[in-house]
Amino acid sequence: MKIQVNTDAHIAGHAARVEGVTRAVEHALARFAEAITRVEVHLSDENSGKSGKNDQRCVLEARLQGRSPVAVTEHADSQGQALHGATDKMVRLLEHTLGRAHDHRAHTPDLPADGVEPVQH
Repeated sequence: MKIQVNTDAHIAGHAARVEGVTRAVEHALARFAEAITRVEVHLSDENSGKSGKNDQRCVLEARLQGRSPVAVTEHADSQGQALHGATDKMVRLLEHTLGRAHDHRAHTPDLPADGVEPVQH
């Protein structure tokens, strides 16, 4: 899973910020890493540096193997809150999109991939 962090002109995109955002996204989406090829993170300040409520925005777009990309947006008072809210939304969206059947089969070794119990004679 590759992660690309983009910031607008009003947010300093220095290496420490990019590294922190990358670690947070990797941690939040780790269980979906095999299904995700790339995640794009877009951080922006919608009030151009002026303080205001919910003026920080985080958009996460996940590119999935064999599926259409999915995206979420979160507005908050700080970039950290926006990132946290967006990762929470993305986890819920991926759970819904990818389903839990894959996880269930992985934790139930005796259950065949089609979910049908074998008939014993």
